[in-house]
Amino acid sequence: MVKDSPKPPKPSNPSVSIWAAQCGKCFKWRMISTQEEFEEIRSKFIEEPFFCNKKPNVSCEDPADIEYDSSRTWVIDKPNTPKTPNGFKKNMTLRRDYSKMDIYYVTPSGKRVRSSTELGTFLQQNPEFSDLSVSDFSFTSPKVMDDTIPSSAVLANSNKKAATSNTK
Repeated sequence: MVKDSPKPPKPSNPSVSIWAAQCGKCFKWRMISTQEEFEEIRSKFIEEPFFCNKKPNVSCEDPADIEYDSSRTWVIDKPNTPKTPNGFKKNMTLRRDYSKMDIYYVTPSGKRVRSSTELGTFLQQNPEFSDLSVSDFSFTSPKVMDDTIPSSAVLANSNKKAATSNTK
């Protein structure tokens, strides 16, 4: 029996191209420079809401950095989701059918973990991370905003659903 050689991992294709936070006062969207900065804001959003003036030289009087519209697909994270622990990388990939985002973490050793169970096993097997627990991570998928999904994807999904329901 011949075994196939292991497939090289697919290159990471992050689905998130722009990080943004909405001002709690004027409700304008402000672009956030990095995923790390975004996660910091999101991790304490309830206790410390985001306001325009938290960005240098920006106020509510300035135009929005980005408009919520259907020119791109928007996903909205839950507030107070824990920020990714140091050394780990959180990746989110939008499914082709736009139904949700898949979440996985890359550990400092390069291992991908796709669930709380996998993560718990990894943490148990790696005592150098004994200061971390599964609750320091979140596999909760951000909500894909239906009104920003491209019409071609919506049409394709409705055709699939119709085909599935017709075959039952």
